[in-house]
Amino acid sequence: MFNLVGDVSSAARILPDLNGEALFISHAKGAYLWDDKGRKYIDTALGFGAVLVGHADDDINSEVAEALAGSAAPSWAHIREHGAASALAAHTGNLTKVVFNNSGSEAVHLACRIARTYTGKGKIAKMAAGFDGWLDDVAFGNVSTQEAAFKDGERPSTPRTTLLRFNDFDDVERLFQEDNDIAAVILEPMLANAGCIMAAPGYLLHVQNVARKYGALVISDEVLMGFRRHAGLASHLEGLDPDLASVGKAIGNGVPVSAVVGKPEVMAVVEAGRAARGGTFSGNPMACAAVTSTLAKLDAADYKELTARGNELRDSIVEIFKGVGITITTSGYGNVFGIWLGDQEPRNYEEAAKLANPAFTKSLHLALREAGLMIMPSPYGRLYISFEHAPTVIEEMKASFKYAAAKLAGEYAK
Repeated sequence: MFNLVGDVSSAARILPDLNGEALFISHAKGAYLWDDKGRKYIDTALGFGAVLVGHADDDINSEVAEALAGSAAPSWAHIREHGAASALAAHTGNLTKVVFNNSGSEAVHLACRIARTYTGKGKIAKMAAGFDGWLDDVAFGNVSTQEAAFKDGERPSTPRTTLLRFNDFDDVERLFQEDNDIAAVILEPMLANAGCIMAAPGYLLHVQNVARKYGALVISDEVLMGFRRHAGLASHLEGLDPDLASVGKAIGNGVPVSAVVGKPEVMAVVEAGRAARGGTFSGNPMACAAVTSTLAKLDAADYKELTARGNELRDSIVEIFKGVGITITTSGYGNVFGIWLGDQEPRNYEEAAKLANPAFTKSLHLALREAGLMIMPSPYGRLYISFEHAPTVIEEMKASFKYAAAKLAGEYAK
């Protein structure tokens, strides 16, 4: 009898058995994982986007270990927190005020609380099928739920959350005409957890403009995409001017840390004590050491080269499957993308739900795992590459995809 529910504490980490055997990871380094049997895998989950520098980076780990040796929980203000906040704020434009948390879900929750306090309004509008954390309010409308697939004339809502259809320009104006209690809209620069659905040209700016017209704030949820495209916020690359942003994952290279960054006038409600914040471990020394050392690494990293490397991999994967008679496409960016069975990437969640093929994705996951490459088994999953995924690693990945394509050809070739 196992005491751990479902073998793992987070449902996102559940994997199918391979040849009747469960997978348990022993350790990781760079671009690779090793299981408890000593088998080696190239990793493309990478802490679900958290590991961007590469697993177990020596410099980052050294800084974190030094912080741990000085006390994991000193209780009071400590010497690393201001430095980490300054390092983060230097990358987030006019969002210059910082509050640290421990997880992306916590950061989104706090951003929503700040928005409600600042505006005096009660509801948060989120993108249907977007993932903004697992806490009750924003878990409403997550991918694969019934309410995420709502149609014209419907508006799934709770007393604290309401939904928007991603890439539907008309639905934005309609929402605010229907409801005058919207404190903020949560935007994701890309609907990542729905399989990397890209925003239509002008859509994100349209949402921001309409929200501002009706007195709502804009929260950019950058827990996943922040610092992945460049050393800063993805929303700023899209020309957006959010009032608040939640960041996490890549800012600590896998060490648990997140933050809310915001404009000073909005964050003033926190400094005044009107929006409660807390957390015994928020802004702890190890997290702050991870942020400071990780951001220094990212400042020196070549994002352009990494993106080009990933886009070349995407093109190769499509050609590999084409060679065995299977048509696939990819969506996203070079260093984070989804794979779809079909010739057209989805433009919205309705199309994504129709394209999603759990059987194909599971078969692909298992075949690649046999070949030493780990991908998410969900049809809405993503492949990440880190700065440790050097050209030699990319070539290894191509070989694994060739193995998997050949194995799946009998069932999926046309």
